[in-house]
Amino acid sequence: MPVAMSGSKNTSVRLPAELSRELARRARAVKRGKNWVIKEALEQYLLGSANDRLREEFREQSIRVSRRENPDEKAWLDSVDAIPDWKP
Repeated sequence: MPVAMSGSKNTSVRLPAELSRELARRARAVKRGKNWVIKEALEQYLLGSANDRLREEFREQSIRVSRRENPDEKAWLDSVDAIPDWKP
């Protein structure tokens, strides 16, 4: 009888036939058990959701920062305006 890893729990999932075949195919392709593939997929899905929220927050902050007026850029643009016939 297999021994469960410390702190792990067993669960049962009913899968449609096509998904079950794909799971078996993927497990063979990576030379791992179906349990490992399921665990990896769940970790990516569940932890990926948290990372997606962080990525969105970083993106929003980046947009906010990029909209701030940069004094160096303003000085450069002001100096370019002073150059006759300058076309950026």
